[in-house]
Amino acid sequence: MYVQEKSKDLNCSTLFITTRFGNVLGSNGSVVNYFRKQIESGGPLTITHPDVTRYFMTISEACKLVLEAATMGKTSEIYLFDMGSPIKITDLATKMVQLSGLKPEKDIQFVYTGLRPGEKLHEELLNTNENTLATHHHKIKIALTAHQDSDHVSGCMDQLWIALQKNNTDRTVAIMKDLIPEYISQNSTFETLDKQNEKLRAHYLIYLRCTTRRLKHKSLYLLT
Repeated sequence: MYVQEKSKDLNCSTLFITTRFGNVLGSNGSVVNYFRKQIESGGPLTITHPDVTRYFMTISEACKLVLEAATMGKTSEIYLFDMGSPIKITDLATKMVQLSGLKPEKDIQFVYTGLRPGEKLHEELLNTNENTLATHHHKIKIALTAHQDSDHVSGCMDQLWIALQKNNTDRTVAIMKDLIPEYISQNSTFETLDKQNEKLRAHYLIYLRCTTRRLKHKSLYLLT
């Protein structure tokens, strides 16, 4: 959102685009590296939830798609990558144990630790109010999102900086929810903030649907 607004600065010589995708296999912090270390240590493998799923792609796939999106970028588009079907983390753990020549739940135990505060069971690359527009690349789409008012975004960023300097967590999250009213906290102490924003969120969702619909119609008109 901040990058989108910065892209409107005609005096800036830098072109900004945003790419949105899931987890990259083998990258720093990847669950694959995490599981590999646990297997080498004899286990157990720690998984947050038996049904948790995530999207994955390889490092080479991610690099190719980012470079491809960079050549397409013109203004402040958000590019969404097709990552196929989500993968169940338990299935990934099972396969990694088997590939190590061991038996899951016998040689290596699985321990379910529970979802962390704010963590989702299933990863989402689009929210329910966003649509996409196709590009010439079959694995890259443009996410049609409503642009926020530049002054509002700039003001919120200034407020965020002040809140962060004061280490005011509640205020920081409240400002972010002001910027993104459709975001709902899950399994988090900040759920109380959502109740305060219910009316604001309802009005914003109506605005978001209308704006996204107009953007899609405009994009289709330009393509024809």
